[in-house]
Amino acid sequence: MKTEMLAMILAGGRGTRLLDLTSKVAKPAVYYGGKYRIIDFPLSNCANSNIGIVGVLTQYESILLNAYVAQGSIWGLNGKNKGVFVLPPREKNDGFGKYRGTADAIYQNIDFMDIYDPEYVLILSGDHIYKMDYAEMLAFHKAQHADVTVAGLEVSWEEAKRFGIMNTNEKDEIIEFEEKPAHPKNNLASMGIYIFSYKALRKALIADAENDKSDHDFGKNVIPSFLEQGKKICAYRFSGYWKDVGTIDSLWQANMDLLDDNDVLNMADDDWKIYTEDIPTTPQFIGKKARIKRAYINQGCVINGTIENSVLFRDCRIHKGAKIIDSVLMPGVTVDEGAVVRNCIVAEGLEIPANANIGTKEKIELIARKDQVE
Repeated sequence: MKTEMLAMILAGGRGTRLLDLTSKVAKPAVYYGGKYRIIDFPLSNCANSNIGIVGVLTQYESILLNAYVAQGSIWGLNGKNKGVFVLPPREKNDGFGKYRGTADAIYQNIDFMDIYDPEYVLILSGDHIYKMDYAEMLAFHKAQHADVTVAGLEVSWEEAKRFGIMNTNEKDEIIEFEEKPAHPKNNLASMGIYIFSYKALRKALIADAENDKSDHDFGKNVIPSFLEQGKKICAYRFSGYWKDVGTIDSLWQANMDLLDDNDVLNMADDDWKIYTEDIPTTPQFIGKKARIKRAYINQGCVINGTIENSVLFRDCRIHKGAKIIDSVLMPGVTVDEGAVVRNCIVAEGLEIPANANIGTKEKIELIARKDQVE
């Protein structure tokens, strides 16, 4: 079953910096943008880029995520020569073998990739928010005759310390790769998006698996090994919106970005749709005394209070006199009469009691447990 390029989405991370949001669900399954889950973005990008075979590698708290991504029809990734395949760790002869790192996760699924015999393999992270045409990146990879192409984005110098940094020559060939350097030499950060020529990748993964001293990680081990061997590695420069929503602050900011008058992500773009599960519910209801100023409000919401600069997922209930300011309310949140919620992310299904005052102007707070509002 020959295919030109298949995609492998790494979706097994714990997302510990998202605190209670990921206590029972994997980070790629976390809600975003009033309607979506984070994993919708790489899956929709694959569909829009005409990549039909997608493996999703899951591990931590994967039950919900497995069930969700198995619905390939959501993204149009079902039918002949198409499919979304859930790839959790499997039992080995020596017992249950969990994924030891990003490279090891791909290595453990060489047999899956061999079935499709791809010329190229696209490696993606399942927890970033962005739109990208991977077909354009593949065209660049081919034109450069590269062994590996790494998507890169210029970040602020302060942020550069948190990323893998690519030092390039005038031809955008990567000559040095620094993983989270204390003193970065430039600010071109790896986005964790790689295109490998499959033969080269397969050989490298086998060698890495046999190296007991390796962390089995693409940024720390596999990419540097390609450099050491003199392989051609090119940087594909990306200039659109991209957000690693790895913290509560960054998840909140990514939601607020959607409300910006200059929203770069543009979720209303019919030429590059982000697809998601459409759960049937009632139409939204806006009461006579409701006040709404710049907000995303999904279906099933009943609004009788004030909403300012906020994102509300489906089936939220905002009672009379309640105020939601600069906040994100996940599905099924109820805010009772007279309560105020400011600068918060409120987790699914919570009820904010009457006249409560939740959040401050000083910092972003996650409200995810009943004891935080009692």
